[in-house]
Amino acid sequence: MSFDPLRPRGRPAHTPGTTILAYTPDGRRIITGGSNSAIRIYTVGEDGEPKTIDEGVDAHFGIGATNRSFIMGAEDGTVWKYDIMSGKMQNLLVRCALPVRDIAVTRDGEWVAVASDELTVKIVKVDDMTQVKYLREQSKATKHVTFDPSGRYATVSGTDGILYIYSMHEEEPELVRKLDGVIRRLEPDAEATSRAVWHPDGTAFASAEATRDISIYSTSEWKKEKTFAGGHSGDITALSWAPNGSLLASAAADGYIVLWEAKTQKILQRYDFGNVMNLSWHPTKNSLSFTTSDGELFIYDNFVPKDHESLLQKPLQAAPILPGPLGEISNNAGRTTLAERSKEAIQRAARRGTPDSLDDILGEDDQMMDFVEDDDGAGYADEELNLYGKRPNDHLDDLGGTSNKRLYAGFEKPKAHPPLQPGSTPWAGSRRYLCLNLTGAVWTVDQETHHTVTVEFYDREAHRDFHFTDPYMYDKACLNDNGTLFANNPSDGSRTTIFYRPHETWTTRADWRTELPEGEQIRALALSDSYIVAVTSKDYVRVYTLFGTPFKVYRQKSQAVTCAAWRDYIMSIGNGPIGVDGHTTLRYTVENVKRDEICQNEDTVAIPEGASLQSVFFSDNGDPCIYDSTGVLLVLQHWRTPGQARWVPLLDTKQMARLAGGRKEETYWPVAVAQDKFHCIILKGGDKNPYFPRPLLSEFDFQVPVASALPKDSSESEDTAAEGARFEESFVRGNVLLSLFRDLLSSTNATASQRSDLSRRELDLDKNLLQMLAIECREGEERGMKALELVALMTDRNGKMLEAAAKIAQRYGRGVLEDKIRDLAERRVMGMGDDDELA
Repeated sequence: MSFDPLRPRGRPAHTPGTTILAYTPDGRRIITGGSNSAIRIYTVGEDGEPKTIDEGVDAHFGIGATNRSFIMGAEDGTVWKYDIMSGKMQNLLVRCALPVRDIAVTRDGEWVAVASDELTVKIVKVDDMTQVKYLREQSKATKHVTFDPSGRYATVSGTDGILYIYSMHEEEPELVRKLDGVIRRLEPDAEATSRAVWHPDGTAFASAEATRDISIYSTSEWKKEKTFAGGHSGDITALSWAPNGSLLASAAADGYIVLWEAKTQKILQRYDFGNVMNLSWHPTKNSLSFTTSDGELFIYDNFVPKDHESLLQKPLQAAPILPGPLGEISNNAGRTTLAERSKEAIQRAARRGTPDSLDDILGEDDQMMDFVEDDDGAGYADEELNLYGKRPNDHLDDLGGTSNKRLYAGFEKPKAHPPLQPGSTPWAGSRRYLCLNLTGAVWTVDQETHHTVTVEFYDREAHRDFHFTDPYMYDKACLNDNGTLFANNPSDGSRTTIFYRPHETWTTRADWRTELPEGEQIRALALSDSYIVAVTSKDYVRVYTLFGTPFKVYRQKSQAVTCAAWRDYIMSIGNGPIGVDGHTTLRYTVENVKRDEICQNEDTVAIPEGASLQSVFFSDNGDPCIYDSTGVLLVLQHWRTPGQARWVPLLDTKQMARLAGGRKEETYWPVAVAQDKFHCIILKGGDKNPYFPRPLLSEFDFQVPVASALPKDSSESEDTAAEGARFEESFVRGNVLLSLFRDLLSSTNATASQRSDLSRRELDLDKNLLQMLAIECREGEERGMKALELVALMTDRNGKMLEAAAKIAQRYGRGVLEDKIRDLAERRVMGMGDDDELA
């Protein structure tokens, strides 16, 4: 039955998300925390507005309270102590490197245990944070931590599905039991619970099973005693014993709170409340408070129906396990035996080594090798023997003729380009970046048995940072505004995994994971707005949709090295034929996978001899770019037309003005090409890769390496030549960018603003030629031919630029040049060609 005569109303406390609560031991206040930074303090029995503390940090996951203070653990890894009266932060008790998932405070309020995504649980003395104990036996991150009422035991719920039980008798906590199969394997941020909830008498605890039943385990033999079965059809999210232990309340994802009688394990009442995340009984009254994932607090007075209220008024009840003195004897004996066994295991001396062979016992006998005597003086006793115990034939003359074996031995194995994951770095200590781009960064920390992954965004208004425990040990990642892509290459022979997590979706859970066939590993990953691409050790190119549908798989013609993706286009690069330097050349293919069209097929990547590929990516306008080890950034021009593509340098970083004269020694780690700029990370001190903390991004304008001879006659001529060289570079660069933009508009549905932008770019290029024309006119009449050539290069859609060019020639008194420019203008108006205009 689910009849609620006095159904409470929800009190908005926090923004939707994880919401936690705790009573003070005297029952006078309720403290709540949630996904926002606010902390609420409610006075029990009053309907007024709660006291709000705005000094907190975002995303509180753990809470504990005493009558004078309360403690909050947050996603940023901090655990703060607050004064309950003033609401002020008092002390920072603990700072973890990873998110705090749960905290527990001993009944006397002296110690607080902190469970986080780290492997170690820290137990800190509240009044002296320098006193710290550690629970170190976990092999995975921890989700929950609890103390029994007396503080004798601490239970740790691991994300690996193992419950760790520690004895707190000694100065250093001692692991007394690992219980496997008691709790479920859960992700740290899962709403389901795996908490061990201690009965008030301290002889047993309750935990939720994978079957959605609730089991009771005794401390006497650490085995299951009773089961609360059939109460829920969804994952259990919260458990709470009544203060006297006679009743148990449970909540689940099925939308119900269930009231159980502890002694009989029977259901007394069902209450229809959805999204409940935490439950807490009032210490002395018939009242239950709970919070939901909607950020609401419910205070349910007279929670236990009147016909069962007598159970709540009884004194402390025994846990529903085997009663009587036999249980006590078993409890004491079992506990003593476990402690003694643990001490014996620690104190037991290590087994000493024993000789492994007869030679170790007798020692070496070098004289045994002296029984061979070289009686005839032939010297064979001094010769070394081959693998078969025979003398080699090195003393014989070479046989006539040539040996193919010796000929082939002169060739070295070709040097292939290793696989490359753009945007990633190698390990530096225990950390490495899996991905660095303009969206953010993905980095991982090696914790030996697992990794911890952090994803950070530059635009935190659009996306929220997150981190998680990584048992798969991902070694590749991609990041964009839609989602995060991961992959691993296990070394233990297990299958390679691809995992995609979208940032936002209109469904409840849209992340997906898939495995590659056995023996196939991923060499590089790429993520676009439409597709996921992986090139593998079997030279397959595997294409998936964003939500996991296999879309295409084929084997590329060259050995896979790396890949990149943009919208519907993918670019794969592989090792091709051997070059003159003994290294394989790189070959690339660009394909539109949606239209099944190949734009460029196995063409050559323009890498100079002895250089290597550092990164490959698409620009924000969708043009393929590469950056090589010589510090040159190149873009692929006309790549949408088969057979017409060519690599054009946009920037040679070694020729930048900031490096002129050896004033600086620095290199540049490529990140992206966007808004007609090169975005990178500046590396100094001989570093080859960025390290932590995350460095700032720098951006540089393109500067096409245009050769120009600068005369040294005078300072005035040098200035003029430098000015001319600057305009020449600007003209070449503008031509390249204009052609890329024209190609983009010709292959897409151009908008009005894009067509307007095209006209503006053409006009800017003509203005640049006008400036170059002015320099030529200023230099003298003998520069007339070049000046007229510059005018002929103008696009001049409406004739205004040619008119301006004629006025410039007139201003400098170049009458002949002016006449020729006007003749050229007339030819264009009449639609005649420019073939004879320079004659």
